[in-house]
Amino acid sequence: MSRTMRVASWNVNGLRAATRKGFLGWLETADADIVGVQEVRALPEQLAEEVRAPDGWHTTFAAAEKKGYSGVGLYSREPPDEIITSLGSPSLDREGRVQLARFRDLLVVNAYFPNGSGPNRDHSRVPYKLRFYRTLHRRLAAEMAAGKKVLVMGDFNTAPYDIDLARPKQNHKTSGFLPKERKELVRWLKSGFVDTFRMFEDEGGHYTWWSNRKGVRERNVGWRIDFALASPALAPSISTARIHADVMGSDHCPISVDIAP
Repeated sequence: MSRTMRVASWNVNGLRAATRKGFLGWLETADADIVGVQEVRALPEQLAEEVRAPDGWHTTFAAAEKKGYSGVGLYSREPPDEIITSLGSPSLDREGRVQLARFRDLLVVNAYFPNGSGPNRDHSRVPYKLRFYRTLHRRLAAEMAAGKKVLVMGDFNTAPYDIDLARPKQNHKTSGFLPKERKELVRWLKSGFVDTFRMFEDEGGHYTWWSNRKGVRERNVGWRIDFALASPALAPSISTARIHADVMGSDHCPISVDIAP
């Protein structure tokens, strides 16, 4: 890598809907080399050509078997040397939640971690969510042990610490801030992954997701659940990490990191 590389991530909450709200304009002005999107909620063939294969971008998508659900996509200025969309578990893979893309000596993981809430607003999906976390972590452990450069970006659907949401006391029984969910994400951090945003900002009030309820985003009553985690080998090369809270078009906002050569 001979120049600074920018990698961005955004849960678009439906790529077709986000396109109507300006996604392509943002894509062209974000000055990114690699962009991961989550919650695509469409098969590739359901996307307009200019979204599925915009000029100047190489694209790959991993869709869920269930239509209109989940899904991730990767846009890159250069094609990846390798891309893997399976964790070796049919029950996890059928939801289209992960892409592992290798660009020379950098492994970029674009992931949409499950929400723990079930269809009845219970916690029935928490075991599935934790299994996804643990399976992906095991997949990356060998890369970490070998001293490889790894960046895991996406919607983690968990806020690890009180500082990461506006109202922690009211949400200890809410999926995304349950003790067992937080413990698992903290385990990732203790295993060596570095929260890149916290390399540059240790204050609260910085969030990446807001409820769609009226006035919530305007009052900044949010959660920080979108992350870019760097392996120890990569972290020293992270020169900037940002949350782009001013970008609209989804209930999440984009995040980005700059990787120095």
